Amino acid sequence: MAGTAGPRAAQLRAQADAHSAHNYHPLPVVITEAEGSWVTDVDGVRYLDMLAAYSAINFGHRHPRLVAAAQRQLERVTLVSRAFEHDQFGPFCAELAALAGMEMVLPMNTGAEAVETAIKTARKWGYQVKGVPEGEAVIVVFDGNFHGRTTTIVSFSTDPEARDGFGPYTPGFRIVPYGDLTALAAALDENVVAVLAEPIQGEAGVLVPPPGFLGGVRDLCTAHGVLFIADEIQSGLGRTGTTFACEYEDVVPDMYVLGKALGGGIVPISAVVSSAEILGVFRPGQHGSTFGGNPLACAIAREVIAMLATGEYQERSAKLGTHLHNRLRDLPGSQVRDVRGRGLWAGVEFTRLSGRKACERLAARRVLAKDTHGSTIRLAPPLVISEDDLDWGIDQLEAAVR
Repeated sequence: MAGTAGPRAAQLRAQADAHSAHNYHPLPVVITEAEGSWVTDVDGVRYLDMLAAYSAINFGHRHPRLVAAAQRQLERVTLVSRAFEHDQFGPFCAELAALAGMEMVLPMNTGAEAVETAIKTARKWGYQVKGVPEGEAVIVVFDGNFHGRTTTIVSFSTDPEARDGFGPYTPGFRIVPYGDLTALAAALDENVVAVLAEPIQGEAGVLVPPPGFLGGVRDLCTAHGVLFIADEIQSGLGRTGTTFACEYEDVVPDMYVLGKALGGGIVPISAVVSSAEILGVFRPGQHGSTFGGNPLACAIAREVIAMLATGEYQERSAKLGTHLHNRLRDLPGSQVRDVRGRGLWAGVEFTRLSGRKACERLAARRVLAKDTHGSTIRLAPPLVISEDDLDWGIDQLEAAVR
């Protein structure tokens, strides 16, 4: 059955169009139920989810272990002020720090909040530890970046849609070409406190940097006394076939920025994970969040960490990812310009077809994906997807582009 919008979906879409800000351009699909790798719309049509909410649903919709963890915590306590402690907080911080090989955790809610926290951390560390003159700290970022949409973050975006019309912009950032170590080296002076990078640029179209780039960033940061901040909000927690995408080059950053999959697709939770020296610059009252590190989010995140600790999901992502990329490379060259990515994460760039049109054709064949930057679509199925479902989804993509 073709995945076309039915009468109930059309009614609900019209309501949303009339009463919600038009900051998204969704496909004509209105979801009401979901389980594993599949979702069902309000008219009973089932779709294979090949996006997984940009990695927020790495473990599939409503994973039984994660739902059970949420239900257990819902029966106890869901929120307390950070003016008090709760019994999930300490274990969550310890377990996430251990997973990342770090010492300290600063929890927030959304990925953008975590990036903002990393920026504040780097600046404060620069003034207190490195000795940069107050107000002169610089953070180096890369073109094509996507770290969120707050006013500070869009100040260093190179995407006109994210940036234009939202000035005046926050100073203190320097942009260099992604993958260019020579340009990065030239940008590092005595006022630079950090380099902020995505190990793989997701929004830009799942761009994998040249071999040796992450290692080069690490070496330059070490040589210049600069913090290396790895934004692994989309690439981390199993998506690329390893716990963190930085592992592909045996690189350990000074700071991980995590989010999305950490909440198990149930609640938002994000975190900055780093050393005691770096996160130790904060004192009470200098940063915080009402909901950051709340009991419900911590309980679910602890279950996510426990699931990752076995290595099962990373291994599954690596194995199925190899299969995914092998099949994508067989797509007709007359239709597909490039296929890139790692693990269960791929960007497919078309020669003539727009990404939006490709996603519309896929939705008509009951597969959900997302376009980006004109001619590219992103594929990021849940790590729990079966090989049969993955093959079926790729079959629909092949049919759609032909």
